[in-house]
Amino acid sequence: MRRLAYPKPLFLLLCFIVLVLLGIAGQHHRYFERLWFNWRVMSQPVNTDAIGLDGYRVTLEGQKIEGLDDVSALTYDPVRKSLFTVTNKNSELIELSLDGRILRRIALTGFGDPEAVEFISADTYVITDERQQRLIKIHLEEDTVFLDAADAEQMTLGVHMSGNKGFEGLAYDSVGKRLFVAKERDPMLIYEVKGFPHYDPEKSYAVHVVNNPKRDAGLFVRDLSSLQYDERTGHLLALSDESWLVLELDVDGRPLSTMSLRKGRQGLQATVPQAEGIAMDDDGTLYLVSEPNLFYVFKKPAQ
Repeated sequence: MRRLAYPKPLFLLLCFIVLVLLGIAGQHHRYFERLWFNWRVMSQPVNTDAIGLDGYRVTLEGQKIEGLDDVSALTYDPVRKSLFTVTNKNSELIELSLDGRILRRIALTGFGDPEAVEFISADTYVITDERQQRLIKIHLEEDTVFLDAADAEQMTLGVHMSGNKGFEGLAYDSVGKRLFVAKERDPMLIYEVKGFPHYDPEKSYAVHVVNNPKRDAGLFVRDLSSLQYDERTGHLLALSDESWLVLELDVDGRPLSTMSLRKGRQGLQATVPQAEGIAMDDDGTLYLVSEPNLFYVFKKPAQ
């Protein structure tokens, strides 16, 4: 009579180690939260209030922005009908056409490590200095060729200082007068700043900074690279370079939809290598830049 063969202790130990490593990797990349979100989306009716990022398809993929080699961040200017980005090696503010061509270059002096730029109102923008956690308000004229931070209104938050993991993204709510500021990670946070930039000289200067720990804990991405606020829905888009993902958050900070930046998704022929900035125009078209100098356009097919 044959004896039953039992697994050897070494084999069981190896299986246990593999399971532990898989669990650590899953938690590190937030795979479990993403699987739960995907299941919840599939099992519920379509949310008609959502932007619906999963419906977007790439229409211009990986076009090189000639003359640039370290783009970071992106914002849409509805007055000029153009885009703006910043570079940090040789600090510049760059205006781009909607098909990714350079229209003008403005030299930046004293801005430290500029990582994000956001349109506030006609000729007015905010630029972040990542390492020093400064928010710098600038005014741009048609003949502006350089900007000096020393001449600009600015403020420093100085929260959760952690080297080069500072402010990576900006978004602005023009109705609520809120500036959303994304801290990349360690920890990954989204601050809401009210009172900066100061828009009414007749009122006293008062700045309020708040964050939403519950919302931030529910962001199933590894980092934050850029933000975009959609005035029509009141929803916030969060771009993650390390997770190759764009997240749509509702007014309460709950994830509603996602857009993958991996090969084979959204019509992409190749994975977006290092997504750094996202912007949305008046028609809902999404624009994206990836280091060092790649430009993408995503649109929703006509229904």
